[in-house]
Amino acid sequence: MTGLMNPDEFGNIARSERDFWWYRGMRAILFAMLGPYLSGRKISRALDAGCGTGYFSYLLQTERHCPVVPMDISSVGLRYARRMGVERAVQGDIVNLPFAECSFDLVISQDVLSHLPAGEELRAARELSRVLAPDGLLFLRTPALDLLRSRHSDFILERQRFTRRRLLGLMSSAGLRVLRCTYANSLLLPVTLVKFRIWEPLLHRPAASGVDPLPAWLDRLLYHPLAMEAEWLAAGHNLPAGQSLIFIGEKMV
Repeated sequence: MTGLMNPDEFGNIARSERDFWWYRGMRAILFAMLGPYLSGRKISRALDAGCGTGYFSYLLQTERHCPVVPMDISSVGLRYARRMGVERAVQGDIVNLPFAECSFDLVISQDVLSHLPAGEELRAARELSRVLAPDGLLFLRTPALDLLRSRHSDFILERQRFTRRRLLGLMSSAGLRVLRCTYANSLLLPVTLVKFRIWEPLLHRPAASGVDPLPAWLDRLLYHPLAMEAEWLAAGHNLPAGQSLIFIGEKMV
């Protein structure tokens, strides 16, 4: 198996995923961007490729009644998912998906490519394309820009980041037609640069998770820029730089 995340991070995610500002904000961005492309489409079967603790799949299954199959490489993450009541959870590797060709109308993969060793990302992209039905839809998110690596990146065993140009080339090589590709988590870039490039190097602290609970007022303050970005992106505008990259594409036939 390839691309394992630090198993110690799953507990941190499970404690934070419902309420932590970053998770709430990035979910708002996902639904804001994906909504227009799902309008009028029949989704008979979806895949959450790299579901982690399964919380996002749980929301899709229980609140949006989406027929999603959660999949993750980690048995640790899947234990959290099954404990939560997530249905149809499968263990599998994104570079060798355990599904037949053209199995899914929608594939969602969030922050998985970054855990793959360099060179494995094309195998993963081709696998995501392979399991998509003709004209099937892919939503993919990945960390962006090497400049924004952090102690958190090291802790979770992040191996690579992407630029927009590199991600577009990768997806095109996998037979996917771009519908949308933009950076996100952009408004907090000045704060991020100070923290990751100045503050953290000065402190010389070891790698650590970045999803520790925050005071409620600070959590609300940090969520607000992501909520603003969700509205901006929903209106069809892109962002020129950011901590994440989002690709929405269609399988070419």
